[in-house]
Formats: sequence, structure tokens, C-alpha cells
Amino acid sequence: MKGVFVDTAGWMACADEGDPAHGRACEARDAALEQGNALVTTDYVIDETLTLIRMRLGLAAAKAWWEQLEGSSRLRWEWIGMDRAEKARKAFFRYRDKDYSFTDCTSLVVMQELRLKQALTTDRHFRQMGFQVLPHPAE
Repeated sequence: MKGVFVDTAGWMACADEGDPAHGRACEARDAALEQGNALVTTDYVIDETLTLIRMRLGLAAAKAWWEQLEGSSRLRWEWIGMDRAEKARKAFFRYRDKDYSFTDCTSLVVMQELRLKQALTTDRHFRQMGFQVLPHPAE
């Protein structure tokens, strides 16, 4: 599949103009779409992001973000479900030397299953997992 995974930190960087990575994240997202990539995310990431936008930017911003996602033909939602949750649970307890969240582990499972190499995020965990991170860190 030709796609870029979008993590909560990536969605937030794009949604919050006050985020230090805002401009670079929006540019990376737009470039990925121009290259014909789908934006791929999960129900767990959407849950985290919707809540975080509401807490940081307000309910109106959360509603606007939701409506933008809901109407997008270039977004692919992946549902975690029981099988993926079980794989994520195993990863969560296997990586004892990392502080991955359970949602990070569900994202890892989805990215591996779909053979995605890139993640739009500012979360260092994705680099630790071996994925290419967009936007590239500021110099």
C-alpha cells in the first residue's frame, strides 16, 4: 500500500498553529498527498487526537477537525480490533526498555501489517521503531 501513517503527534502538529512543527508537518502532509499517498491512521489515534484537540484548542476546533477527516477521500481508517490489540499487547510487554504507549504499539502493528515505512509524527518512538519520520527533525 502507498501511504503515510499519521500519529496523534502528527495530527496535532498540523492542527495546532502554535505547535513548533506546524509548518513543517503541514508541508510534509501535503507533499505525501501530492505524491499519491493515502493518509493512514487508526481508531485509537483518532480517539487520542480528538480528545487532545478538544483539551488544547477547544470543542469547536475538535468538531472542525472531525468534519475534515470525515469528509476526506484520502484518509484510510484502520480499526484495531481484537487481533491487532493482542499483537499490540505482546509488543507493549516485549519492549521493556522503551516507554511506548499501548496506542504506539497498535500503530506499530498496523504499520508493519500494511508495510508502511513513513509516519507523520513528532513522536520519537516511531524513529525508535525503525520508521522514517516526517517531517524530518529541525536542524
